[in-house]
Amino acid sequence: MLWVAIIGLVMTVVAVAMAGRRALFLFRLATVGPPAPERIAYAKANVGAEVKAQLVEVFGQKKLLKWTASGVAHFFVMWAFFILLTVYIEAYGAIIQGAITGRPNFHIPLIGTWGVLGFLQDFIAVACLLGLVAFAVIRVKNSPKTLGRGSRFSGSHLGGAWLVLFMIFNIIWTLFLARGAAAANGNFPYSSGAFVSLPLGDALPQSALLEEIALLLHIGFMLVFLVIVVNSKHLHIFTAPLNVLFSRRPDAMGAAPELRVDGKTVDFEDEDLDPERLGRGKIGDTTWKGFLDFYSCTECGRCQSQCPAWNTDKPLSPKMLILDQRDHAFAVAPYLMAASNEHAGQDVLALLEKPLVGEDGVIHPDVLWSCTNCGACVEQCPVDIEHIDHILDMRRYQVMVESSFPSEAGVMVKNLENKGNPWGMSEMKRADWIEELDFEVELVEDKMPEGTEYLFWVGCAGALEDRAKKTTKAVAELLHIAGVKFAVLGPMEACTGDPARRLGMEYLFNMLAQQNIETLNEAGVKKIVATCPHCFNTLANEYPQLGGTYEVVHHTQLLSKLVDEGLLTPITPIEEKITYHDPCFLGRHNKVYSQPRDIMSKVPGVQTQEMHRHKDRGFCCGAGGARMWMEERIGKRINTERVDEALTTNPDTVSTACPFCMVMLGDAINEKKNNGEAKESLEVVDVAQLLIKSVKSPS
Repeated sequence: MLWVAIIGLVMTVVAVAMAGRRALFLFRLATVGPPAPERIAYAKANVGAEVKAQLVEVFGQKKLLKWTASGVAHFFVMWAFFILLTVYIEAYGAIIQGAITGRPNFHIPLIGTWGVLGFLQDFIAVACLLGLVAFAVIRVKNSPKTLGRGSRFSGSHLGGAWLVLFMIFNIIWTLFLARGAAAANGNFPYSSGAFVSLPLGDALPQSALLEEIALLLHIGFMLVFLVIVVNSKHLHIFTAPLNVLFSRRPDAMGAAPELRVDGKTVDFEDEDLDPERLGRGKIGDTTWKGFLDFYSCTECGRCQSQCPAWNTDKPLSPKMLILDQRDHAFAVAPYLMAASNEHAGQDVLALLEKPLVGEDGVIHPDVLWSCTNCGACVEQCPVDIEHIDHILDMRRYQVMVESSFPSEAGVMVKNLENKGNPWGMSEMKRADWIEELDFEVELVEDKMPEGTEYLFWVGCAGALEDRAKKTTKAVAELLHIAGVKFAVLGPMEACTGDPARRLGMEYLFNMLAQQNIETLNEAGVKKIVATCPHCFNTLANEYPQLGGTYEVVHHTQLLSKLVDEGLLTPITPIEEKITYHDPCFLGRHNKVYSQPRDIMSKVPGVQTQEMHRHKDRGFCCGAGGARMWMEERIGKRINTERVDEALTTNPDTVSTACPFCMVMLGDAINEKKNNGEAKESLEVVDVAQLLIKSVKSPS
């Protein structure tokens, strides 16, 4: 056995050295860009949440198990890596003990002869084999050759995936060969439990050479697999837990990331601020967390399959957004890590300076501007890649440094600068809706009126857009009926800045946000109710970045609470079949799914029918990410796709809880009516409109 030990240990040293060299290269590459101290700070400040995320997402495979077949297969293959570590301890122990004593009958101290461990080892190995079969079937059925663009594996490096499946198969069959040969020679540590290895030992001949060769094969395939893993997409085996650890969102997406330069939050008042360094213009501007995203991508395509842009024939694939950056980073890695490139040729310098976004860049502008920030990609990613963060950072550079963005959005930006709302209407019109009510609504002048519990943040759409004003009036009336005292800012209210921030105009967002925070703080506002999910998300999650911390609820959350407390009682039946559309910034970004549905369930007569894509898999209306103010010129309109799905439920009404969604879905429904594809009575209403209709007795 001495020769076996020598060969085995030499192979191990060589393989570990190769893997270590690659790991050092990956670390050096990831740290060439700016730091991300906020990631470490967040992880330290949220230890409990991070531990939970590791248990639920990494070990529990929560996100993968949403995709039942592939999720279960991956669950067993992943756990095989953990449990079969005990087999490798036994294998190395056997070759070392065999070299010393001549008998490779090693067992792990204390637990090494326990039949339960032997059973678990065999069980997980068999489950792993079945998982490999499932993976192979899934890949064949979803092959890009068969499904084309419809395949979530479209664009993935398929050859590497098949190689890894083949290598895992080799590890498993050599595992059983080594264990069976050990059992045949009386060197197997388990007398029971190992339901495959023991019968195999009865079938195999007694042969020391067979056991020695089997051990070397098993260890050899594992070591080759290790080297392949650190040089392939399966690097996620090691980096995925780190990526989950340093994710900003263990539960919901919430806030957009702050704009940082050299790891420090940008202060636009700083005279030394270099405007050329705002956002991400080149691959070298990527933080180590961005590189960790690159390394962690499994190329599974779940993000791509859920993306509303990709599903409506636009060029944005969240998966390819990450892979294209990763491939470019690897292409320029030697030059990025070099202390100086003064002797590099023009072709090398051109590659190194290649813009991230541009007609000849790594990412085409149409890819960047197709994103609605809906979060479907982040929600479905099993390794917590933050695609939206990449897109926002690139948009910031394009907008603030290159002044390159869709021309229509420029009108929205000017309106925000000059009028404080995207439509460019007078701020004095913000209180016009109050005149249409038959009760008094208090306006904040300097301070919140005494005894007032909530500031009702009406929002630009809620105050100025005719369809959204119906929701505003319904919410105000419901709060009045429930006895909830509230006030509004009226002309003192300005846009929260969400459209500017999601466009990439961080400076304008900062200006609007600070203006609003000053107004809110001076008025002594503590609690806010908002009807727009974009306002809700910005006020609740992004204003704290600038010192504005308030207790913020969405109107569906508050109304659901009031119904539960008996302060609002739906009595009038609404005999309609209703399908509910989840607003992305309410659902995926803030995990508010149940309250709107709870409200509808309390309304007598309402029959609810879910669309195929709902809750965390809900399909965007197309308005997020400042897309509300950009033309949709490529592929099918996203709002049309969503309404087509809604129509499959044959609804009398489509309900939602967002003014942007009301506008987008309403426009698509009107188009369908004009084409005779939808019944004339079909309309889009807010959940609050349904509730007020039922709460008020028919006149």
